[in-house]
Amino acid sequence: MARHSGGRGWYSKVLGAALGVTLLATGASMWTAQAGALGGSVPKTTKAAPAAVKPVAVTIVHASDKGARGVNITIDDGPDPEWTPQMLDVLREFGVKATFCMVGTQAQAHPDVVKQVVAAGHRLCDHSVSHDTTMDKKSEAYQSQEILDAERMITEASGGVRPMYYRAPGGAFTPYSRKLAASHGMRPLGWNVDTKDFERPGTDAIVATVQRELPNGPTLLFHDAGGDRSQTVEALRRILPQLKEQGYVFGFPVR
Repeated sequence: MARHSGGRGWYSKVLGAALGVTLLATGASMWTAQAGALGGSVPKTTKAAPAAVKPVAVTIVHASDKGARGVNITIDDGPDPEWTPQMLDVLREFGVKATFCMVGTQAQAHPDVVKQVVAAGHRLCDHSVSHDTTMDKKSEAYQSQEILDAERMITEASGGVRPMYYRAPGGAFTPYSRKLAASHGMRPLGWNVDTKDFERPGTDAIVATVQRELPNGPTLLFHDAGGDRSQTVEALRRILPQLKEQGYVFGFPVR
């Protein structure tokens, strides 16, 4: 998601939970086989990624696999037990698949919702453990732990389905984080249209932002956690049929 100034109370809770999880995870050894290595620059607490994981491009993707008329719906910060199921209902109603960028602690807290997302045919994206929008200012060891711990949490919560993308909180990518994510089969994922739904500007404003900014590119950014997301649910209910009527088709970000 974008570097929003609001909602910091919720992110403080996420960060607090993440710190506790990270302390536990640091002492555990069972997940080290999932960690990836990039020469000598990756922390010694991680090991090589499984051979089955195919590396992907390190560049930040925006394009849709549906081509020039493709639109990618991406939904950040969940899963949330109240709002994510409502968004799943809307997406199912209009036959649209989306990419859910999940925060590790949220996935760990709500594995049943993660499994609902996967069962509905949507894709998963690693959105770090604690949603730290200053990750690009932190050490490589810290970046690695945030990315790889979240990858583990999401994979475990999903029942074994791995994230296919990595979206840095607030777009705080670094060359290192992109390379690390790509080595684990997670394509760095950007966005073109920030709907600003996080700020709850009203359903009309969210819809208007999409219509105005869609020419900037196909990847739309919404949120399903961090507070009341009723405006986002209603906006999706209006946007999806509108875009279909305008000749757009819905896909996933290119891998």
